[in-house]
Amino acid sequence: MDSHGQGEQRVVWGVVDSDIGPLLLAATREGLVSVVFHATDAVRDRAVERLASRLGTEPVEAPGSPLLTEAIRQVEAYFAGERRDFDLPLDWSLISGFNREVLRELASGVPYGTVVGYGDLAGRVGQPGAAQAVGMAMGANPLPVVVPCHRVVESGGGIGGFGGGLETKRKLLALEGVLPEPLF
Repeated sequence: MDSHGQGEQRVVWGVVDSDIGPLLLAATREGLVSVVFHATDAVRDRAVERLASRLGTEPVEAPGSPLLTEAIRQVEAYFAGERRDFDLPLDWSLISGFNREVLRELASGVPYGTVVGYGDLAGRVGQPGAAQAVGMAMGANPLPVVVPCHRVVESGGGIGGFGGGLETKRKLLALEGVLPEPLF
């Protein structure tokens, strides 16, 4: 390792306030690696422990780090209605295989203000019978909001499930103009 720490993995994190509550954002030198909903102290502590275990290094709270600054700026702009697309490097190391393939297709192929069915997304990755597996991939998404799993809905018009809670999914879809704003 050189004196600039280039030989070891570095993980930094910070919490940003949003219309759906506090979000923990974590990044490596590769890019944004994790977004965690409802980042209260207890949730934050568990998320940081999981990241340490999965990435093999202790994450450091550093919201002003150059690795996080742009991600925080873009997330804030998204919730302010000033940004529709995220243009960030992403670290996909927390997900692999079919799940990664589905999430990459979701990130590149389902734009702001649109939705896709679980089965339709399965078909896009060449697995038309894998709607349930797509649902599992959405639940495993380490980068919600930025990789927009909230845009995946049931083919019959239902909203489907969501790791951040259905009210959070409704708020995100309302922000993007897909659903009416919740009344309360």
